[in-house]
Amino acid sequence: MHLDNGGGAPLHPLARQALLQALEDGWADPHRLHTEGRRAARLLDGAREAVAAVLGARTEEVRFTASHASALRDALLGTAQAQRRAGGDVVVGATERAAVLHAAAAAAAGAQEGERVVVDVDRLGRVDAATFAERVARPGVALAALQHANGEVGTRQPLAVVHDAARAAGVPLLVDAGASLGHDVVPDSWDLLAAHPPDWGGPAGVGVLAVRQRVRAVPPGPEDADPWAPGGVSVPAAFAAAVALQATTADRAAQDERRRLLTARVRAAAAAVPDVEVVGDPDDRLPHVVTFSCLYVDGEALVTELDRAGFAVGSGSACTASTLEPSHVLAAMGVLTHGNVRIALDRSTTGDDVDRFLAVLPGAVRRVRDMLGVAGL
Repeated sequence: MHLDNGGGAPLHPLARQALLQALEDGWADPHRLHTEGRRAARLLDGAREAVAAVLGARTEEVRFTASHASALRDALLGTAQAQRRAGGDVVVGATERAAVLHAAAAAAAGAQEGERVVVDVDRLGRVDAATFAERVARPGVALAALQHANGEVGTRQPLAVVHDAARAAGVPLLVDAGASLGHDVVPDSWDLLAAHPPDWGGPAGVGVLAVRQRVRAVPPGPEDADPWAPGGVSVPAAFAAAVALQATTADRAAQDERRRLLTARVRAAAAAVPDVEVVGDPDDRLPHVVTFSCLYVDGEALVTELDRAGFAVGSGSACTASTLEPSHVLAAMGVLTHGNVRIALDRSTTGDDVDRFLAVLPGAVRRVRDMLGVAGL
């Protein structure tokens, strides 16, 4: 049973159909003028239009990129470069993805007297809106970045307040919606937005970047016919991603209610296991994500034990490619990082699936503690 769907959910059935159809109709280079090229270009334009409609953006503001990580990196580096006259500081939340934190450091290092400013979070994983707003309003800030919600613990961020402060200061706000688009309502409190199609059931190998027309941003790489996706993007993948986003948006309300009930059951049952801490906001959160940490337990050993029982779960940091290193997100929150288990429910996950997992979880934790010789501590 696959319960590690954050960042890579199974392909949505409609996305699979769209992908196969687009492989037949959209295989050609959309920049070419012949019939096949024009057909591919129409598919790509239709995909951009569909994504724009979900985001509440203009079609010309939406681009497809090679990946979610490249969208985040290029948006941050390109905007910071375009805003160089305003300053070199980049303000970010402490629980942003590694791609954002690393790109912010690189952008600040490339600017004269630039600095990456990291705003701390509370134990729920939320930045203080007043602190973030005050830091954005200081002179010398080129760009700010704040995720809509954290894909590891589910906590939503105070986007509206931060965006208002950023606009008042003339600072563009980059919003990472990689964990939330397709699962949750993403507000229009953004100037740049990056999203991750595999997270909502689209195919891998494509990302989404939306840039408001009022924002000055230049692609950070050398000149290319498609500067935000050098070499172009896969038209079939982009088309399938758009179809999957439309499908998940259409029944999002029903899925939201169903999965919130399931995650509430997981949170309650996990909290009942001795020396287990459930993390993240219990209410103001994504509907499908649960994370808890187990004292006296090694995360890799627990993942292996649950896998042996037939359950695939995540551990470590959701944004560092399953390195199983201690999560910088949990560390920033000041919560337990040992024996971390991260669950993201797919649309196909049922109540019976969750019940079977919860029946196995306490025994798995107990067996790992026995193996490590820490039972009863």
